[in-house]
Amino acid sequence: MKTTTFLTAFVLVLSMVFFGCNNESNILSTDEQTSLQKSIDNSLVTTEAGYDLSQEEIDGLIHMRLEEKLARDVYTTLGNTWNYKVFLNIKVSEQAHMEAVKRLLVKYGIYDPITNDEVGVFPDPQFQALYDQFVLQGSVSAYEAFMVGKTIEELDIADLQNQLTNVVDNPDIIRVYQNLKNASENHLAAFNKCLSGIPQIRVAN
Repeated sequence: MKTTTFLTAFVLVLSMVFFGCNNESNILSTDEQTSLQKSIDNSLVTTEAGYDLSQEEIDGLIHMRLEEKLARDVYTTLGNTWNYKVFLNIKVSEQAHMEAVKRLLVKYGIYDPITNDEVGVFPDPQFQALYDQFVLQGSVSAYEAFMVGKTIEELDIADLQNQLTNVVDNPDIIRVYQNLKNASENHLAAFNKCLSGIPQIRVAN
């Protein structure tokens, strides 16, 4: 009887998620994604290519390039695992974020840390470990997958805010980072909405 009750509750939870976070109206629409990408495309102002960047700005761009790949790759993997549009749609935005940062790397002659764009492959051991950890956590349940999304977006926002507040004074980078931060805040709101519609299910030991 307990098993039947648990399974019934579990099915109800999955149904709630399917008709909630799997509903196109509850996440970033295609129009919003297109608008975001155009905003990032237009954010590269005509600063002289010879504008000197500090080492901290250079390091920040390299870090953000990897961090956006982390988000894209984790959402790609969890999207394939759970087939929820909140992952499948936001990963498109993350790809646009990666491309925006790469254009800055190219413009200022900075090496691209991503030499292999395969999903789940990172040259930096720290990012490789984060990817493995997030995928492992997100594979436990839909709740944990949404928690991973929330964690990644909070990390992204914190790193971008730190760059904007304490590091960057280049107008190109500022505009791109502001757009990325705004997008991450929208992504965070989407994951929080998903989390509010599904109770945490703990696996008994």
